[in-house]
Amino acid sequence: MSGNHNHIVDNSLAGKVKEQTGVSAARCYQCGKCSAGCPVSEDMDYPPSLIMRMLQTGDSADEELILRSKSIWFCLTCEMCIARCPMEVDIPPMMDYLRSESIKQNKSNPASKNIISFHKAFLDSIRETGRLYELGLTLDFKVRSMKLMQDMSIVPTMLAKNKLNFLPEMIKNRRNIKQIFQKTIDKKEETK
Repeated sequence: MSGNHNHIVDNSLAGKVKEQTGVSAARCYQCGKCSAGCPVSEDMDYPPSLIMRMLQTGDSADEELILRSKSIWFCLTCEMCIARCPMEVDIPPMMDYLRSESIKQNKSNPASKNIISFHKAFLDSIRETGRLYELGLTLDFKVRSMKLMQDMSIVPTMLAKNKLNFLPEMIKNRRNIKQIFQKTIDKKEETK
């Protein structure tokens, strides 16, 4: 017996999801409990159980629909799905991977534009200060989304109640945060 093991690479989207997150779509047996418990499934174009089924087919047309869907962006990662799943299929990290793949392949659903803008603004705030800087996050999001005047009427009240700090609170060693972000970027580059 030789020590040479043939490793079969699954290039389907489900295979990539499993490789990157450890979540196997094949474990889902379509009971629908994830979709029944999902607080946003009614707003999704494909509820979580259907996303799982589409991944199981391995069909490139289904994979395209998933990456262009609103569903992957509307997922709140609240973990209600895994709490209800009899097979403990961990959908939130899968959705996270699908979102990053959607961005990488430039297939993001136009309805997700503001979600992506907020996501990037949030990460920029953490990267620069080490914690959330609400005013910076808000300004960054407004510029990215072009919703410059939205919610401006509540600013005076928030300022009066000291809910918006003009200066960010910085953690002591921001270099560690920047290193974490760089390691994440390096890891993504390795998997391309």
